[in-house]
Amino acid sequence: MATVTFVEYDGTSHDVDLVEGESLMELATGNAVPGIDGDCGGDAACGTCHVIVDDEWISSTGRRSDAESQMLDMSSECESNSRLACQVKASASLDGLKVRLPEYQM
Repeated sequence: MATVTFVEYDGTSHDVDLVEGESLMELATGNAVPGIDGDCGGDAACGTCHVIVDDEWISSTGRRSDAESQMLDMSSECESNSRLACQVKASASLDGLKVRLPEYQM
């Protein structure tokens, strides 16, 4: 089974099975990963599913849209590889993906 690893700010890792077509936010909230709230339900309107994609995976997950950038730019913890987990769709090609969580969500 393909998996993605969510790493909390304190270093605690959570391996979650990928479900093709679900967003990373749906995977995280469906598996009770602490630190991913998804308050807006995946509309890229709240910033509570902020993740930081490891450098080696950014080409596989894609670049953020302008709307996603506007939301993330409000976070003091925004990095060049920051994404909203609700905007990254899971696929088999993301097997082994690792994302870090910021200390605080918006």
